[in-house]
Amino acid sequence: MTGILGKIFGSKKKKAEGVEGLIEELLSQVIELSKWELTFDISRSGADDEIFVNFSGGDEELLLAKEGQLLDALQLFVRRAVQHQMADERGNINLDCANFREQANEALIALAEKLKGIALTKGKSVYFRALPPKDRKVIHQYLAEDGRVKSRSIGDGHFKKIKIYPVKGASDQNEVDGNAERFDEHEEVNYNR
Repeated sequence: MTGILGKIFGSKKKKAEGVEGLIEELLSQVIELSKWELTFDISRSGADDEIFVNFSGGDEELLLAKEGQLLDALQLFVRRAVQHQMADERGNINLDCANFREQANEALIALAEKLKGIALTKGKSVYFRALPPKDRKVIHQYLAEDGRVKSRSIGDGHFKKIKIYPVKGASDQNEVDGNAERFDEHEEVNYNR
């Protein structure tokens, strides 16, 4: 096998030097075959052993369209190829373009802050729309910093809603935790971005 499939599943050719080399080969070939006007920089964070790839160029809008679906797909593709080629590599690989990830996280946090305010003001549960795991993690981590509210994921499958509810006291909290599988009788408020 040669080309992109050879990179994913292995080929007889000489392997790239390190993870960064493999990522550079993969992305260069994808960009060339797709005829995109994009360049990228690869950097590694020493503390977390994370690898960051930042795209720039004329086709940035293509990567960011539909809430960054193509960017997410490329990130998944690169992660899987690295896992297959270098199974012992444990670093996290993140692809970004025009600071999209940070802006998306800030928008999620702003909405979570608004919903937290509603939950505290009304004293009732509110529900965040169904989200993928990476977005739910951002919201749960942000809300965990405030002891006045709790959050948990509700639902089955990949996309789940987030329930945000006020903490009413130790005895009330134990009752909520003890009935984790049951929904509250509170008014349900759903919000989308």
